Amino acid sequence: MTPLDYEFLRKLLKDRSGLDLSADKQYLVESRLLPLARRANLPGIPELVQKMRSGGEQLTTQVVEAMTTNETFFFRDKIPFDHLREGILPALIQSRASRRSLRIWSAACSTGQEPYSIAMCLREHGAALAGWRIEIIATDLSQEVLEKSKAGLYSQFEVQRGLPIQLLVKYFTQLGELWQLSADIRGMVQHRQLNLLQDFSHLGKFDVIFCRNVLIYFDQETKASIFERMAKVMEPDGTLLLGAAESVVGITDAFKPNQERRGLYQINPVRSPRGGAALLPGLKVVAAR
Repeated sequence: MTPLDYEFLRKLLKDRSGLDLSADKQYLVESRLLPLARRANLPGIPELVQKMRSGGEQLTTQVVEAMTTNETFFFRDKIPFDHLREGILPALIQSRASRRSLRIWSAACSTGQEPYSIAMCLREHGAALAGWRIEIIATDLSQEVLEKSKAGLYSQFEVQRGLPIQLLVKYFTQLGELWQLSADIRGMVQHRQLNLLQDFSHLGKFDVIFCRNVLIYFDQETKASIFERMAKVMEPDGTLLLGAAESVVGITDAFKPNQERRGLYQINPVRSPRGGAALLPGLKVVAAR
């Protein structure tokens, strides 16, 4: 791959998906795109780029999807789901008792392990949420991974990564070498194709937003824009969950981090579009430094 080819791909990926590749990530591009080039019966990446330059829109979409499909697994990092079970959901069950509804967004949901982990957490609350209207919206740029998520079919390797055995037994059925997630859990999740660079106000308001391990690939300006727009679709007392290596600090003051529960963020009351934000019980907010 020539330097010109790499620069073409860097600009294309930035414009289409927000992915901000540094100059030393050529190896990553080659590892992701060489298999794609071979499937398209092309000798290598230079020929792939040439076909894209000459108007290969379908191929361009496949390139973007290949570069933005990231690793995921059930209950990834564990702690955010502990926070959901032990702090966020009990507080929301109290504060939403009159309306009896919850809306949760899994942004960049990939092949579905995150939104289905959320769904299983909610289902495990049992009677406390009986009769409630529950909406889990799972979005991703890639239609291919959304189709896999909708199917709810996972390999032995995939269900062994992070999924407690009791939940595997309770919510999955073995089909040959694959495991099928129950229709009940699959039915809790709505899938929609969405590019985070574009407007997402049409999704409505959310009580909880999971946006984990995706913004690390964006530049600061893009991150700030996404945080600002997420604040506008967040309920005033809602919670944003980011990945372990991500933070709002130094990027935006639309959210403030919790001091006691790492990775959780609330609307900054000064910036709240609703004019204020109540905190979850026991969660202290500290100013971003």
